[in-house]
Amino acid sequence: MTQLQIVDSHCHLDFDSLASELPDVVARAVDAGVTRMVTICTRLKNAPQVQTIAEAHAPVFWAGGTHPMSAAEESLATVEDLTALAAHPKFVGIGETGLDYHYTADSKAVQQESLRIHIEAARRTNLPLIIHSRDADDDMVRILTEEHRAAPYTCVMHCFSSSAELAKAALDLGFYLSMSGIAAFPKSQALRDIFASAPVDRILVETDSPYLAPPPHRGKRNEPAFTAHTARVGAELFDLTYDAFAAQTSANFDRLFWKAALATKAA
Repeated sequence: MTQLQIVDSHCHLDFDSLASELPDVVARAVDAGVTRMVTICTRLKNAPQVQTIAEAHAPVFWAGGTHPMSAAEESLATVEDLTALAAHPKFVGIGETGLDYHYTADSKAVQQESLRIHIEAARRTNLPLIIHSRDADDDMVRILTEEHRAAPYTCVMHCFSSSAELAKAALDLGFYLSMSGIAAFPKSQALRDIFASAPVDRILVETDSPYLAPPPHRGKRNEPAFTAHTARVGAELFDLTYDAFAAQTSANFDRLFWKAALATKAA
């Protein structure tokens, strides 16, 4: 029987709890049908390490940027820094970037500056922007909309767990929403309702591992193999079989992360 295929569109394989047993983590993912995964660099100084992981494992692609919670601690990335990374054949997205005012509201000005730099890099490379947003909905809607009106770009709202208003604004701009394990938590019905009201051709799935493990692994270390648990919840929301939802979200990933799709076809 052919193993169903699905994509973990956002994970952090360079983080210590996963990097310490990386070959086994990747093997378990593939065994679970997760045939591709995108590992995210959150500090540009770590880009060589993340790049090496992608080079060493055929199913792994990578993206890079400055996480908003690190924006005040790191040297401000330049558009040239980010576009240079895109020369790598397995580099497929810009970010994660964004705004996080939950713990780091004191750095909101530099976060906004960093976000706009990443948006310009996404435009120049034609790669999707990967957005992290927490407790910053008004500014996020404003900046994403202003910048898109100035010149278009593509984007995924990673690990989406914000308001219906931000979801609508993102979808109206043609962006994608990504489901993480949060959408599978029992108390996340309001979030599931937001996803259910979105077009299914604008949905991705992810783990954000090693964080946010979905049930039945909640509270434990997350890993890409657990993508299917969140995807099964997504399939129920859209009244699809798991097979159909896996195929749909994989097609959505290919449309947005076109560079990964081309590399997969060429392999």
